[in-house]
Amino acid sequence: MVEIKSDAALDAMREAGRVVAHALAAVREAADIGVCLRELDEAARAVLAEAGARSPFLGYQPSFAPTPFPAVICTSVNDAVVHGVPTDYRLRDGDLVSVDCGAVLDGWTGDAAISFTVGTPRPADVALIDATRRALDAGIAAAVPGNRVGDIGHAIGAVARAARCGMPADFGGHGIGRTMHEDPHVPNRGRPGRGFPLRHGLVLAIEPMLMAGGGDDYRTGEDGWTLHTTDGSRAAHIEHTVAITDAGPRVLTLP
Repeated sequence: MVEIKSDAALDAMREAGRVVAHALAAVREAADIGVCLRELDEAARAVLAEAGARSPFLGYQPSFAPTPFPAVICTSVNDAVVHGVPTDYRLRDGDLVSVDCGAVLDGWTGDAAISFTVGTPRPADVALIDATRRALDAGIAAAVPGNRVGDIGHAIGAVARAARCGMPADFGGHGIGRTMHEDPHVPNRGRPGRGFPLRHGLVLAIEPMLMAGGGDDYRTGEDGWTLHTTDGSRAAHIEHTVAITDAGPRVLTLP
């Protein structure tokens, strides 16, 4: 069932989104050559604890997962697309890192992701991150009353195709509110004018995931969580929680 939020609920979700933004900023600041992924998770945990928020990721176990998720962030490095589990892996010069984080504050949820490079960036990685950001911006621009979910996916897909990037089939954005994953599903490909209608008060997590190799296939890692590109190419993932409003898209996960 799709829930339309009141303006007061949107304001409450903005506060949850602010916590997510601060957690991601703390992770980005902590990320450096030699830092292990578990330390990034600890940085995010500290921000959530200080804000009195809890993580919707920690202990989450969807039907495909063999175990509950053990962390408050996903850390996906290089050929990992999404859902990477923080481990003792230490970041190396030139790594491409995507970090996904959520927060629940006063019963409302925020969800966002960033991608960045550590140390000396590869030009191809910079271009991939830029394309992913432009895809997200295009999706957000399409998130207006009168459009439909398919318009968001169409806008994202057009940027990905122009950049000759692939996107993992079956994965995309989602409704969000009292829980992290709500209806409707927001595919990163879509046909304009199709899908659930957008109206004031609908809140969506919009999250393009671009793979540099150009294919759409992926494989699941041995941990049962991490999605990897099948060709070993690098991937980027950027996400915001966005409210559809009569005044235009309202991004709830900005700092």
